[in-house]
Amino acid sequence: MVGNSRCGPLDGNFPATVYLPYAQKFNYPIAEMTYFLRAAGDPLAYANTVRRIVRQADARIPVTDLGTQAALIEQRLSPQILFARLCSGFAALALAIACVGLYGTLSYNIARRTGEVGIRMALGAQRRTVMLTVLRDVLLLAVCGLALGVPIALGASKYVASLLYQVKPNDPLSLLSALVILLAAALLAGFFPARRASQIDPMTAIRHE
Repeated sequence: MVGNSRCGPLDGNFPATVYLPYAQKFNYPIAEMTYFLRAAGDPLAYANTVRRIVRQADARIPVTDLGTQAALIEQRLSPQILFARLCSGFAALALAIACVGLYGTLSYNIARRTGEVGIRMALGAQRRTVMLTVLRDVLLLAVCGLALGVPIALGASKYVASLLYQVKPNDPLSLLSALVILLAAALLAGFFPARRASQIDPMTAIRHE
């Protein structure tokens, strides 16, 4: 009896497997055999040693297709890896476009409220208070967007379950990471307009039309 082992496709169900000793005769000839070597460090550094040992045992046996298990797994998962990288790239691009749009909207809103900000500061509002007020508005917009987007994402996640490997569609850690990244991006996009608003000169703002 042995532990569970992953044979065949890495993203499917694993059938029951029976291990038979090599000394037991099969009904068909064996054309090739695969050996696994556990090594410390780089396994490919032992390639010449493996060839020498096999040559000493039987010089007629060729040693081919030497490679690491990590490289084999990456080759089997290459379509999924490529798809994940493309999705990550498009997601990063969409996040950057959203940040630029949010930055532009906030900058325009601050420009329109220059007189209001100046009056507030002339009446004693601290620069830190003005900055926190703008960031609070940004955070409110982000929370409203997440409140609409999270249920949609949870509902649509079952349609991408077949594209995921060892990750559940509604993985809590993935959802939490996405929420943190989106909130951080929104606050970063709103930081510079908020900082600009906090540096407005009250007298200049009051005369601003």
